[in-house]
Amino acid sequence: MSIWRSLQTLEALNAANLGTMVQHLDIVFTEIGEDFIRATMPVDERTRQPYGLLHGGASVALAETLGSTGANMCVDRSRCRCLGQEINANHMRPARGGRVTGTARPLHIGMRSQVWSIDITNEAKELVCVSRLTMAVLQSR
Repeated sequence: MSIWRSLQTLEALNAANLGTMVQHLDIVFTEIGEDFIRATMPVDERTRQPYGLLHGGASVALAETLGSTGANMCVDRSRCRCLGQEINANHMRPARGGRVTGTARPLHIGMRSQVWSIDITNEAKELVCVSRLTMAVLQSR
């Protein structure tokens, strides 16, 4: 059974990010499942730190993009908005190139808050980063 209340298409999600940091980092939504959302991001000059590795902040940007998008698709957007409240990330292994893939799944979908878990893997499907995002669910004014 699908968790989505305000489901959008991949095309709409990607188009909505034109002119934003998400576009600048080349984060591309690639899949929406019954209970997950997935996107990719390159490991290149936009997302590497000075030592040539994927920047932890870029991983967090991918995680928050996924969790925030997923959270907002789980509410009635005519009545609610979800905003990030807290995020953490544990970096498991470095990524030096290619694309990383983030997959976000909810751990809790409540009326006032949501908690999302985001796994980021490299092209070999090895875990690069694990993130947890808490979202506030706010009533629209």
